[in-house]
Amino acid sequence: MHRGLESILCSVALSGLISFAPASLGAQGAAGPANTNANPPDFTGVYFPSQPGRGGAGGGAPAAPAAGQRGTPPAAGQRSAPPPPTRSAPTGDLSNGRAENAPLLTPAYMARWEIIRKSRMSGSYEYDPIANCLPPGMPQMMSMAYGMEIMQSKDKITFFSEWQDALRRVYLDGRTPTQKILNDPTYAGYSTGHWEGDTLVVETVALREESFIDNSSPHSDQMTVKERMRFTAPGILEDRITVYDPKALTKPWETSHTYKKADRPGDELREFACAEGLGHGPK
Repeated sequence: MHRGLESILCSVALSGLISFAPASLGAQGAAGPANTNANPPDFTGVYFPSQPGRGGAGGGAPAAPAAGQRGTPPAAGQRSAPPPPTRSAPTGDLSNGRAENAPLLTPAYMARWEIIRKSRMSGSYEYDPIANCLPPGMPQMMSMAYGMEIMQSKDKITFFSEWQDALRRVYLDGRTPTQKILNDPTYAGYSTGHWEGDTLVVETVALREESFIDNSSPHSDQMTVKERMRFTAPGILEDRITVYDPKALTKPWETSHTYKKADRPGDELREFACAEGLGHGPK
């Protein structure tokens, strides 16, 4: 009799343990938001800015290339050689102060920006990652001043920028960043996304503090970048960006970029080879 009662109690306890285990494991490795479009649009292709300079860049966004220079969609059948890399001056000396649409920094991070401004105005490259051939980082790299290539599959979208040969991947298979990834931030960060209808919704975390929000605005290790990408017309891709950082920003910063898909033969990117320019200027 007692053995029968013990058997029943053990069965009940084991049943409860089994039913609890999946929920517990799911909480530790929770999948991202589910896709709502089984047949999303295909972003694959090479794109160039259709409105160069659009978006808020404190101290100036990367200058739009002149006609015939690197990054300008070439005329049919032509592909001019880009000018040689140069290191003659910081990419923006910030002498004109902050742009009206620059990120609104907290006092502590505004003080950091002043240090960066004074350094660049002196001609130093200490706070100029681009002059030192470092990746532009997110979200600045999405200005894509020299064009970008998008490679899309069911589970992943890869963005390759000619500017600094910068690379980022957006995972669409429901994965989430592990603690190991969060503890090892990168310039591009770690991006996960899902489809909401025809819009790609992306969240990027684990971003290095050495990068900037725009051309010069510093951020903390708590910065998160959210994007909504969609076609607004055939071949016209829009990326609406919102940056959140409770330590560095007084409110979220918003900007957007618009790109036009290139046709053959202008759908090719060139090697940037930034390191070649390191020997053309002061050390």
